[in-house]
Amino acid sequence: MTLSREIARNARSVSFDRLPLEAVAKVKVAFLDLLSCAYESLDLPPSLQAMNIASRGQGCAGLIGSSLRVPPAEAAFVNAVLSHGLVREDMHTGSVSHLGVVIFPTLLALSHRVSHRKPASGRDFICSAICGYETGAAVGRAVMDRETVRRFRPTGITGPLGAAIAGSLLLGLTEDATVSALGLAANTTVGLNEWPGSGADEMFFHVGFAARNAVTSVELAKLGAYASETALDGEAGLFAALGRRERVSEVKAFAPGRPLEILSVYHKPAPACNYAQTACQVARSLAVEDAVDAREIEAVTVKASAAALGYPGCNAKGPFERILQAKMSIQYCVAATLVRGAIEEANYRLLKDPEVLRLIGVTTLEEGPDFTRAYPGAQGTEISVRLRDGRTLQRRMDDLVPATVPEIQARFRTACGRVLGVAVADKIEAAVDGLEDMQDVSVLGTLLGLP
Repeated sequence: MTLSREIARNARSVSFDRLPLEAVAKVKVAFLDLLSCAYESLDLPPSLQAMNIASRGQGCAGLIGSSLRVPPAEAAFVNAVLSHGLVREDMHTGSVSHLGVVIFPTLLALSHRVSHRKPASGRDFICSAICGYETGAAVGRAVMDRETVRRFRPTGITGPLGAAIAGSLLLGLTEDATVSALGLAANTTVGLNEWPGSGADEMFFHVGFAARNAVTSVELAKLGAYASETALDGEAGLFAALGRRERVSEVKAFAPGRPLEILSVYHKPAPACNYAQTACQVARSLAVEDAVDAREIEAVTVKASAAALGYPGCNAKGPFERILQAKMSIQYCVAATLVRGAIEEANYRLLKDPEVLRLIGVTTLEEGPDFTRAYPGAQGTEISVRLRDGRTLQRRMDDLVPATVPEIQARFRTACGRVLGVAVADKIEAAVDGLEDMQDVSVLGTLLGLP
């Protein structure tokens, strides 16, 4: 059996009634966190640019935080860009991917394509999302390694695949049509990792392209378009194109006895790169719990995994001309956190701050072999600071502490409340909390926008 058919057949066999409760809860939390990021990103340049393009066409699908109604593919594009604007999206470390920012916008867009005689339900939405995460994450685990991620954006490869499976399930495509949707999506995988050095905007649009292409792939398959069944594992398929064809057998999507991949997803505490998360938390501990005054620091040593040091943009000391460069740099993240004693979006507005720049200049990154061995199961970091009085203080975390559910809920209420008002934010949160009882999930897409 080809890999595409195996994934499609297994995904179509998943039923809501057999899903573990923790996986259902995870979908709700992931969706709520995505919305908090989207509402907070509405005024960012990439968001405005995406909305400008989408506004040129009229359609049935809504945009988060907007009154516009646009074609589904354009809605998926915009909502994905919005969701990615803060660099605070969910993270699946094993695949080095942010899957929710592609899967949820795709499902929201396609929910308006389902026949009104049998609309997609909240249970359909949840089940489709879980299968989308499972597909993208399992393929990513197999194909993403240190060399691949230096050149290709993982989410640009895993996102269209996961979202195509999710969308196919939501629309109730046949097995053959689902195989074709997956094959078409494999042909649209996109995203080069050249952007981190200059902090360029490609990163924000990678997920938009992925979601738009997933919607188009599903719609084409629904209309009867036929894609090669070996688009993933064939001699010229995706794995071969990435030089990793020997790893096809390592894809373990829907494997019996293995936890669902969505349960490995975590939510970022800091609005920055995945590989800077633990470093930010350790730096905050030094600043707050050890009361380290940044002005008294003479030298900083940061130890992290080889994966963290090797990812494009993470081992960069500047100069920083754009916020995205700072969000990728471990040195910048540590320096700004030491200066401010907090992990906040405001940390990345200090690109020319003299004290932040001084600390970056005295910061050294080193590989911690124990952290490399533990990755991707854990992402540890150790930071040592030498002070002017001769003391050396050290803090270490063997893994990051993800954002908690109460923190995610608070982020959502704040961001959504500013855009739609507290009453509507409460209504949306209640709808997400009772998602499995929703009879027509397209209502949710309408609720997320402006009247």
